[in-house]
Amino acid sequence: MKLDPFYLIADHVGWLRRLLPCGVKLAQLRVKDAAEADLRAQIAEARDLCQTHGAQLIVNDYWRLALELGCDFIHLGQEDLAGADLAAIKAGGLKLGVSTHDEAELAIALAVEPDYVALGPIFPTLLKKMPWAPQGFEKLGLWRQKIGDLPLVAIGGLTPERGQDCFKAGADSAAVVTDISLNADPEARCREWVAATRAFSR
Repeated sequence: MKLDPFYLIADHVGWLRRLLPCGVKLAQLRVKDAAEADLRAQIAEARDLCQTHGAQLIVNDYWRLALELGCDFIHLGQEDLAGADLAAIKAGGLKLGVSTHDEAELAIALAVEPDYVALGPIFPTLLKKMPWAPQGFEKLGLWRQKIGDLPLVAIGGLTPERGQDCFKAGADSAAVVTDISLNADPEARCREWVAATRAFSR
């Protein structure tokens, strides 16, 4: 499978309302610390918005809700992967992306036959405190060799310029959070990302 080279990550469906019209074709909804009713409503709206805009939705963590609401793609971190019912996920036809940060996590990820692997943080990130040092382009190149034809997602501290360097190092898609959400003009920055990544296709 192929992933769009620009991978938007949003912490609320409101961002998708604003940014999907900017040309986004791959979006993850990553909601934290919300009540289940709110989560359900946000995932359902995100599903419908992505269908309307011809975008692929990836639901972070909440694989049960993704199944219930008819979504087709989830992303799991290592802790969530350990607690997930992988048989139910596979039986439900959910595609699966997995976060990795080191060799041990990569081995765990590859053992579950994911549809893509993410590596981060490539650069220091403002999103959350990380126990891992920035991975850098050399690690991206190493992951490219280790995962074969699986799509590789780079995440962490990316800008459009750094994204281009990630592609050169072996990434298929650049995941972006704060470079857009903290920008003074998120829509303009999002369109800049879309334009910068459209020329890339591995």
